[in-house]
Amino acid sequence: MMNQFNSPENMKEKRVATGQDRPELQKAIQEIVDSGFLGVQLRVHDEQGEWVGSAGVSKLGDAAKPPTNGHFRIGSNTKTFTATVVLQLVAEGRIGLEDPVVDYLPEFGLDRRITVRMLLQHTSGVFNFTGEYYEDGKVVPGIPWQGQEWVDNRFKTYRPEELVRLALTKSVRFEPGTGWSYSNTNYVLARLLIEKVTGSSLVEEMQRLILRPLGLSGTVVPGTQSMIPEPHAHAYYRYEDDGEQKTVDITNQNPSWISTGGDMISTTKDLHTFISALMGGKLLPAPLLAEMCKPYPKIGYGLGVFVQDAGSNGGTIITHNGGISGYAALMYSTPDGSKTLTASINYVDDAAMSLAVPFQKATQRLVEEVFGGGQTSRQGDQVL
Repeated sequence: MMNQFNSPENMKEKRVATGQDRPELQKAIQEIVDSGFLGVQLRVHDEQGEWVGSAGVSKLGDAAKPPTNGHFRIGSNTKTFTATVVLQLVAEGRIGLEDPVVDYLPEFGLDRRITVRMLLQHTSGVFNFTGEYYEDGKVVPGIPWQGQEWVDNRFKTYRPEELVRLALTKSVRFEPGTGWSYSNTNYVLARLLIEKVTGSSLVEEMQRLILRPLGLSGTVVPGTQSMIPEPHAHAYYRYEDDGEQKTVDITNQNPSWISTGGDMISTTKDLHTFISALMGGKLLPAPLLAEMCKPYPKIGYGLGVFVQDAGSNGGTIITHNGGISGYAALMYSTPDGSKTLTASINYVDDAAMSLAVPFQKATQRLVEEVFGGGQTSRQGDQVL
């Protein structure tokens, strides 16, 4: 029986990876592992061609590297896929960007001032169902998403409507359109909007508009499905129980707790294909792509993407990163889709988010290496 890590597809990718001498990229991902992460898989498409590689380990107690064609949870990169579907429905004339969301979803009694654009840009002011963190240190909790309580209940099913209704019992962050605050609730509402307008499930619309046209066979909209397709690296969570540190394999979990805030599964290859096609104008008409990449002042968030200065060498990069329960996903592209960086990191997560700072440094290191002086000062690297 063939080892999953030596499948013909993976062996082909290894030949691509070793066919070009890019020691600086291998060094960069090894440095990420050395900073405290378990493993990294990286894919780069640039003027030198394609480079694919990995470093670290796929699983605790095992020496095997993460598979370079491995599946992983992409966290908030899900938002870019979801925003693209909404904008495709705008292109079909089925949704208006400036339409009040309440006209489509009257059952939630939303403020009439909240528009479709505000959902996609995080300017609606609605409470984030995974909790709100205020500048003065105040924390208003949402659903359980960390600690032993989450670990023990990680196979629980949440309905999207349940997440929205929970959020709407909490105070708004600000009046619609008057500020910016990252809220997973916006994107669960976007999911419900898609399903209401089309009469189809999100999975069906994602397949119709993105996955089938682009041939993204490694990308999954899991719903309540807890398993990740093989091959994949493993994710872990560490917590304290009666004074004892426990580490649990949380690779399998029911991601309905985050829904379209960050539930999708993909591969570095599929993320490259998606972001390259999106930025290359293959999924959206030029005017809507321009709207997507028009950043909110100071924050740099468009409609489902961050728009960043590429640093000392000038230019712009389009990105959305994601972090969810022991997995992190990176997705960067030039505005024309000609150069991309897609990656996954697997690690031991914890309630203190102890790897948050190393993660920021790791992403900055990779972006600078690939895009030449790129800065990652502000990005949606967590789903929470």
